[in-house]
Amino acid sequence: MPDETLHLPLIHRVLEREKDTPGALLPILHAVQESLGYVPEVALPEIAHALNLSLAEVRGVVSFYHDFHTTPPARHTLRLCRAESCQSMGAEGLAAQLREQLELDDHGTSADGRISLRPVYCLGACACSPALELDGQLHARLTPERVRALVDGCLEDGSC
Repeated sequence: MPDETLHLPLIHRVLEREKDTPGALLPILHAVQESLGYVPEVALPEIAHALNLSLAEVRGVVSFYHDFHTTPPARHTLRLCRAESCQSMGAEGLAAQLREQLELDDHGTSADGRISLRPVYCLGACACSPALELDGQLHARLTPERVRALVDGCLEDGSC
C-alpha cells in the first residue's frame, strides 16, 4: 500500500476550501474521494480536527455511505445488478459464480487489486436482465459463460 501521508497536501487543500461550508463533511469526503479514488485513513483525523468532530463521527459517516471507499480502487470494477428483474432472470446464480471465480465476497476486491465485485440495486437495464456493469460499460442478457469470459478477460491480460 502506498504511503498515504503523500496525500496530506491535497487533503489540506480540500479542507481549506470546504471547511467553512455548512454541512462540510460530505462535500469534503466527496472531494477527497474524487481526487484520490478513495478516502485514505490518514484523511480521517485531519477532517475530524478541521471540522471539530470526533474521529468516530467521521468514521461513522464514511462507513455508513456505501459509495465511500477506504482503500485504493481496483483496476476493474464489476457491478452486478441484484434488483428484482435481474434476480428473476438468474442474477443470484451469477453472483455465486462471480464470488467463486474471483474468490471474493460481495463488496470484495481481489488481493492483487485487479478487480472489485460490487452488488448494485438497479442498472436500469431491466428489459434485458440479468445485467452487470464492468468499468462503466453495461453488459446485458448475461449467461454464466459470458460472465466467465468477461472476468477471464480482465484477469488474463488486464483489459476487459
